[in-house]
Amino acid sequence: MKPLRFSHPAFGVALTLLMYSGVAAAQSVTLTHVHGLAYSADGKQLFIPSHHGLAIYSNGRWSKAPGPQHDYMGFTATRDRFYSSGHPAPGSGVKNPFGLVVSGDSGRTWSNRGLEGETDFHLLATSYETNAVYAYNPDRNSRMDRPGIYHTLNDGFRWTRAPAQGLSGTVHAIAVHPSNPRIVAVATGEGLFLSTDSGERFERMAAGQALAAFFDLGAEHVFYSMHDGAARLYRHSLKARNRTEVSLPSLTRDAVSHIAQNPADRSEYAIATFERSVFLSKNMGKNWTQIAQSGRTN
Repeated sequence: MKPLRFSHPAFGVALTLLMYSGVAAAQSVTLTHVHGLAYSADGKQLFIPSHHGLAIYSNGRWSKAPGPQHDYMGFTATRDRFYSSGHPAPGSGVKNPFGLVVSGDSGRTWSNRGLEGETDFHLLATSYETNAVYAYNPDRNSRMDRPGIYHTLNDGFRWTRAPAQGLSGTVHAIAVHPSNPRIVAVATGEGLFLSTDSGERFERMAAGQALAAFFDLGAEHVFYSMHDGAARLYRHSLKARNRTEVSLPSLTRDAVSHIAQNPADRSEYAIATFERSVFLSKNMGKNWTQIAQSGRTN
């Protein structure tokens, strides 16, 4: 069986970040161009960004979040902030693209942190406890002199480029250790790579087409998805340096695109797929409950 091939508008080939749909309590809402998955700090809400704002899953129901209906790209979260890039909603008066933006009130309001009108970061990742931000920059801008992986420790005031020795393949996803911003994982078309020195050097931890990456909040494992003719999800121990395959729901011609963990109940995980399905597990992936199917949420 031939592996699925994904294409990404930011890179031309290798990955497509497809769309989800959500339904608000009082109106039907179609969500497109989803790029991210994150829980609120209290664990009561699951946020899914889209072409028209943020969708929320809470208490078994979907709703539309308050705040501007921007096209959020590279959406990622820390304990007390949301970070994103993307394109402004029509009539918002915000420059397009909006570079790096940050919200401290669950997406109700956003503040710019630079590169507005210059760069749309499709890939962003944050360290949950430190607010360090990593980004894949697709082209030169006023703060980055060439494409590549960069990180900032001061909300975009200064960016540092990673030499990324040993990293190969088209970058599909980035993940940052929750408490040590020097530890970063990168999923590419040639495998999962790990760096312990802010991206100076990378070691390949697994070979194959890696699609998503996520550090658990206990900082013991890095989760990553792959596709080798079938969808796979693995949990790699940072200490023991071995991996365990995590069971997945039936995914036909599909794969995991995003992974999130509930900070208030760390046995609960959420995954989203390229075919716009979303699943929850209350027992660390032993069983999954579907909450969206091919973009439909009811």
